[in-house]
Amino acid sequence: MPQLSLHSPVGDISISEDDGAIVALDWGWGRDQSPTPLLRKALKQLNAYFDGKLTAFNLPLRPFGTDFQQSVWRQMLAIPYGRVRTYGQLATKLKSGARSVGTACGRNPIPIIIPCHRVVGAQGLGGHSGDGGLATKAGLLTLENAEIVI
Repeated sequence: MPQLSLHSPVGDISISEDDGAIVALDWGWGRDQSPTPLLRKALKQLNAYFDGKLTAFNLPLRPFGTDFQQSVWRQMLAIPYGRVRTYGQLATKLKSGARSVGTACGRNPIPIIIPCHRVVGAQGLGGHSGDGGLATKAGLLTLENAEIVI
């Protein structure tokens, strides 16, 4: 599976593609670097995002997950740049529970691009599965000048 890495404000990250779509974003530097056209486009967009010049990604995505996880990830993609929603708000839309939504957020295979960092708890930030945990989530929200009003 082709992969390409970059240094970012939240640490080294690697992005992977499969059959013409982005399938993963992982923390750390990938062993094998394959600069495909799609991965170069993804890195260009990620760099623009980290520079504060991009508010919406335009990439083909194919995250692998259950139907429920897919529905949560679609809801996350609908959260505008610089805004947040609570786990409970997404759960209400999906007729589910906040913990189930939180679990799906934690299993998001393409963080940052599918913005799980924009989903917060009713009493604060909640959790974050990325490298650096809540510090990474807070850093991404700060980058977006997100106003956390719960």
